[in-house]
Amino acid sequence: MIAYVTVGADDIACAKRFYDAFLPALGYGLQQGPEGLSYALPAPEGQAPALPDFYVKPTFDGRPASAGNGCMVAFEAQRQAQVRALHAAALAAGGSDDGAPGFRPDYGPRFYVGYLRDPQGNKLAIFSSNPDEPGRDDPAGPKG
Repeated sequence: MIAYVTVGADDIACAKRFYDAFLPALGYGLQQGPEGLSYALPAPEGQAPALPDFYVKPTFDGRPASAGNGCMVAFEAQRQAQVRALHAAALAAGGSDDGAPGFRPDYGPRFYVGYLRDPQGNKLAIFSSNPDEPGRDDPAGPKG
């Protein structure tokens, strides 16, 4: 099980605007401190935390943060409309498009995904695989 994911950022205020545009809608709460941003899913009293946490931090070695080639973090949404809305919110908050929301021919028929990059260049995906929504190959076609 993955416990946490960390991405580097040189401008924490810029990163906060970006991640606050969609992570709270996915249930993540934020704790901010001098070491950066810590997003976590809530856990009921007395229960283990829901994982993974997501951290946005300055680099430990003091060199500029950089996005990893081939690295990506994916966040699950509940519905295709939420994927579209959160993708748009993240773009409006300073992100860049790396693939508009929609189905992809190389993935399963219910995998609806939008790709973007945060202001630092880290690649992210917001996806839904909701079995109650039309899939790519359904006769009625996917909802737009």
